[in-house]
Amino acid sequence: MHFEYKIEGGDFTRAGNASSQVKRTLKQLNVDPKVIKRVVVALYEGEVNIVAHAYHGEIHIDIDTEKIKMTLIDKGPGIPNIEQAMEMGFSTATPEVREMGFGAGMGLPNIKKNSDKFRIESEVGVGTKLFIEVYINQ
Repeated sequence: MHFEYKIEGGDFTRAGNASSQVKRTLKQLNVDPKVIKRVVVALYEGEVNIVAHAYHGEIHIDIDTEKIKMTLIDKGPGIPNIEQAMEMGFSTATPEVREMGFGAGMGLPNIKKNSDKFRIESEVGVGTKLFIEVYINQ
């Protein structure tokens, strides 16, 4: 199964829609609730990162019998120092984003923590790509 979602930067009213729809699909497929939770946490964090930091982006979800593969691609400022961005509590969120309760610097570390495979690519001035996999049967 393949799903695609378009994400608009700054649109916090729709942030979380993709992760909610994927959660509903995984429940219908009788995926283990622990796996669903890991997928939803990783996907939600990535989705909010696009909304909070990028101009726009897209999410691709592939579900097969062994894994859920998530690819998040954004067009935005990119991440100048990925190692620093992976530290708990590090954030470049604007004060406005923080006032809404986002931008605590937990996004990327939470994505990695809830993934079986995680890779990030970023180019300053171009954007960021996240490659996430969660195995269904472990």
